Amino acid sequence: MRTDELADHLLASVIGGLDVLTVAVGAHFGLYDLLHRRPRTVGEAAAASGMAPRYAREWLEQQCVAGLVDVDDPALPAEERRYLVSDEHAAVLCDPDSLSYTTPFAQMVAAAGVQLPRLLAAYAAGGGVGWEQYGEAMRRSQADANRPLFLQLLGSQWLPALPEVHASLERGGRVADIGCGDGWAAIGVGLAYPGARVDGYDIDAASIAAAAANAAAHGVADRVQFHHADAAGAEQEGVYDLVLAMECVHDMADPVAVLGSARRLAAEGGHVVVMDERVPDAFTGPGDQVEQLMYGISMIVCLPDGLSHQPSVGTGTVMRAPVLRGYAQQAGFADLEVLPIEHDVFRFYRLLR
Repeated sequence: MRTDELADHLLASVIGGLDVLTVAVGAHFGLYDLLHRRPRTVGEAAAASGMAPRYAREWLEQQCVAGLVDVDDPALPAEERRYLVSDEHAAVLCDPDSLSYTTPFAQMVAAAGVQLPRLLAAYAAGGGVGWEQYGEAMRRSQADANRPLFLQLLGSQWLPALPEVHASLERGGRVADIGCGDGWAAIGVGLAYPGARVDGYDIDAASIAAAAANAAAHGVADRVQFHHADAAGAEQEGVYDLVLAMECVHDMADPVAVLGSARRLAAEGGHVVVMDERVPDAFTGPGDQVEQLMYGISMIVCLPDGLSHQPSVGTGTVMRAPVLRGYAQQAGFADLEVLPIEHDVFRFYRLLR
């Protein structure tokens, strides 16, 4: 890039960063949902959301200028204008079941920004910032980002793309979800395959509590259970038809130990499936949007979290296929294969024994 091009690029990024923070503000106050239900004036939006009226006016005007919220007539006096969120924009801003729901990523960035002093200290000392230090907003944003994918696609498209896995679960197999977080992948399996029994494992107590509540709310608590435990220390052997690791291996301080446990947990003829980021196999300099996104998240969330547990391999979000292959082979697998499941952001692997 030339100097002027880079300046324009960075300025656009600054504006985008400001949009991200204002989206997090709007989501916190429930404003997108309120404006999607019906158009509201500044006073009505402020009263319904609990935001002070002067801030509500500034937020609404900024959202209109940014193209996120619509206004009926900008020429009206400020107190008379009515603001609304269209159905198209609601799918992105406030519909938690929409596959286009993007607000959680804005909330994730905002939650990470709160930890900037800790991140700077970690960058200097080589330490980390643990997942629990990011707080509930970070945990919830990660869960909300994956929720529609795991509830809508995991059991209807992704697992059915693997005929032998699909057939075993149709017969009522057993599934382990390691690094389960708030439980949406395990719940997605339980909803799609009522005869299957699913165990979710995670080292974060708050995530396990949320996962149990989510399973109960979706009526699958009788067959989907969660355990506050490190999957690397699991002592069971050969009990699961499918072991899942959904977007978590890159966060692990010792992925080889966890994958070794996954290999032991899988029954004879069972499958170990890893879902992680769809990044190129090698670093090549300037990259596409997915690689840019993953490096950004790695810097402010995943790498600091991974380095907060020592000793750590420090993988980071950008876990390329050759890196995962190396971890898998160290864990006792012969190799891996990339599965025929297409997604813009994620890649799926089967680890081969």
